[in-house]
Amino acid sequence: MLENPRSPRVRAVAKLARKSARQESGYFLLEGPQAVREALTFRPELLGDLFGTPTALERYPEIVALAEEADLEFEYVTEEVLESMADTVTPQGFVAVCRQFPVSVKEIFAGDPKLVVILEEVRDPGNAGTIIRAADSAGADAVILTGRSVDLYNPKVVRSTTGSLFHLPVAVDATLEDVRGRAQSAGLTVLAADIKGDSLLDARQDGSLAKPTAWLFGNEARGLTDEDLALADRSLTVPIYGSAESMNLATAASVCLYESAFAQRAAE
Repeated sequence: MLENPRSPRVRAVAKLARKSARQESGYFLLEGPQAVREALTFRPELLGDLFGTPTALERYPEIVALAEEADLEFEYVTEEVLESMADTVTPQGFVAVCRQFPVSVKEIFAGDPKLVVILEEVRDPGNAGTIIRAADSAGADAVILTGRSVDLYNPKVVRSTTGSLFHLPVAVDATLEDVRGRAQSAGLTVLAADIKGDSLLDARQDGSLAKPTAWLFGNEARGLTDEDLALADRSLTVPIYGSAESMNLATAASVCLYESAFAQRAAE
């Protein structure tokens, strides 16, 4: 059992909470039973060291079984060691080291996608992770984070995806201009979510949401710039019927993605 929270090995894992360490090593941190379970189920070949407290390993025998199927083994650690490794204040019994696995933008559009998400300068980790989770739920083919967005492997992003990070392709460090060009060349309409755009209801009624679509979402505070909007084929807004001043980015993105998912499936 690993018992010393100040050992070099523990410190090396804890360093992965920092972007510089992730960039240097090519690895990132997974925390909690949900994230570790999804990684073991969908991408076990990416996993390196696995750590768990005796209590957690006893409570989740199915996770231990998944590790055994992948010819991987958990190392027992104390609660104090796990707390030193984890980014969260109260980790849930599991920590794992995972290799980064972004795909290229070229690869995404070579696969004949019907629904793609583009995040331009989305900085909040919780929003980015929640949108990836929403994209997964809506059956999107991929998510693309431009180089001005938050680091995909930020621990808060990873936690907010609740495992969806392992379910669909995600590209990083692209430029919006390049992504727009590839999307249009692949036959996708680029729709920008913007408060000054047409109503989403109009797009539902005219049938445009049934077409292959790349949804573009911008910064939480500033939205999309005029230059960004000029790259889109059309701008749409989620109408607010109540008294709310605005809508959270991740919530608005979820509405937009499901509107496209409903329209595309109805057309099929």
